[in-house]
Amino acid sequence: MTVLEDRIEMAESNGDLTLDKMFECLEKMPIPDGYKVEIVGGNIFMSPQRTTHWEIVFDILDQLRARFPKQRLKSDVRIDYPGHLNGFATDVTLIAEGAKLDGRRRWHYQDVEFIAEVISEDTAANDYGPKKAAYTAAEVPVYLIVDPYTGRWHLYTLPKDGEYRSELSLDFGDDVDLTGTPVGLVLKTDEFPRD
Repeated sequence: MTVLEDRIEMAESNGDLTLDKMFECLEKMPIPDGYKVEIVGGNIFMSPQRTTHWEIVFDILDQLRARFPKQRLKSDVRIDYPGHLNGFATDVTLIAEGAKLDGRRRWHYQDVEFIAEVISEDTAANDYGPKKAAYTAAEVPVYLIVDPYTGRWHLYTLPKDGEYRSELSLDFGDDVDLTGTPVGLVLKTDEFPRD
């Protein structure tokens, strides 16, 4: 059993396992450089930040910077979402204008207008499954999945009653038209690298 498992077991035995306690334990562990850590449904996931992954994240952030101030753009910042122990560090997040940090210096999921997740091979199921469900429950208006393994992107909009009512999947090179959403621009994908 690892130190983290011991600490989580202790917290669970007290009946008060929380995201804060889990992240507090993680902060005390030696996480390797270049890894992102998230908690999805109470499970801890560590994914390596690969060059292709970062290039796509940077490209999306760069395009969003043409329209939004950097204070509204976040990457790998913890935001807690609906569901059981969901503390995500999304690849790209756009926060609503005028949003404020809470008393614990965290953003509210209700202020999230756009999320982009770039698929990592080991955690792809999270992005297509439980994270998508949490974003839908949170009514995040725009969720974009970019998959460098297939060379495709998947756009989900119009959340209602626990599902995204609009879904569109196209290839790298096809523009992501977000003009009818809170993002209000067209993302170019022709320079997205593939793995």
